[in-house]
Amino acid sequence: MPLTTTGELVGRAAADGSAVASFNVITLEHIEAVIAGAESVNAPVVLQVSENAVKFRYGRLLPLARAAVAAAERAAVPVALHLDHVQSDALLRQAPDAGFGSVMYDAARLPYAENLAATRAAVDWAHDRGLWIEAELGEIGGKGGKPPLDAHAPGARTDPDQARAFVTDSGVDALAVAVGTTHAMTTRTAALDHALLGRLSAALDVPLVLHGSSGLPDTELTAAVGSGIAKVNIGTALNIAMTGAVRDFLAAHPEAVDSRGYLTVGREAMARAVADIIGTLTAP
Repeated sequence: MPLTTTGELVGRAAADGSAVASFNVITLEHIEAVIAGAESVNAPVVLQVSENAVKFRYGRLLPLARAAVAAAERAAVPVALHLDHVQSDALLRQAPDAGFGSVMYDAARLPYAENLAATRAAVDWAHDRGLWIEAELGEIGGKGGKPPLDAHAPGARTDPDQARAFVTDSGVDALAVAVGTTHAMTTRTAALDHALLGRLSAALDVPLVLHGSSGLPDTELTAAVGSGIAKVNIGTALNIAMTGAVRDFLAAHPEAVDSRGYLTVGREAMARAVADIIGTLTAP
C-alpha cells in the first residue's frame, strides 16, 4: 500500500490512547523482518533509519532508504519512514527527497537555549517541506557507546514545565521524554518514572515518544502506553534477536558458508520479536 507518514500513525495512536511501534533498521533483513512482523499481527509500523545507521552505510542514506520505501509500498499494513536521531543539518536536508515523512532532530546534547534554537530552525525548515518533527528534552543516555546517566544526575529527567515551554517555543510535533529508559540496553530491567510520565502527559499537548524501549519489560511497556506514550522506539531488541539466532545457527552448522542460511533465521527471529513487541503495546 502507499507509504504513510509517522505523523498520521502517531496522531491516530495518540487519539485512541494506543502507541505505534517504531523500529530501527540497519540492513535489508531488518526492513523485511519489521514489515513481516507487523503484517503477522495486522498492525501499522514505522521504519526508522538513524544517523548512526547512515554512518555505518558509508554515510549514504539513499540505498537503505530506497529499499525501505520499496518494501513499505508492497506491505499489507501501513508503513511510515522516519529519520532518527539526526544531528547533522546536511542529513536533515536529505530527508524529503529520500522518502522520509518525519525526522527526529536531536540537539538534546546542547544546553537548553542552544537546543531550542537549533530545534526551532530545524522545525521551520522541515515544516516548510511537510515534514513532521520529533525532538528530545532531557538526556536518555546510552547513545553512541556513552554510559547511561544516573537517575538523579542533572538533565537525566525531562522537567514538565521546561518541556511545555520547549514544545511551545520550538513548534515540534512530538517530544521524546527522559523518564527512566536508556539506549542500547541488552537486559529488560529498566523501570519508568510513572509519576513523572503522568505529569508530562498532562502538561503537553503533543504526542510523547519513548526512546530506549528495548530495556523495558512487557509490563512497563504496557504501562507506558497507558500513561500517554504514543510512539515507542525499539532497536537493540531486534539486534539481540538477530545476533542470537545467527550465533545459534552457526554453532549448529559450523560448515555453513552461505549467508542466506543464517540471515534467514536472523530475519525470522527479528520478525517474531516485532510481533511480540507490537502485541505488548496493543495489550488491553
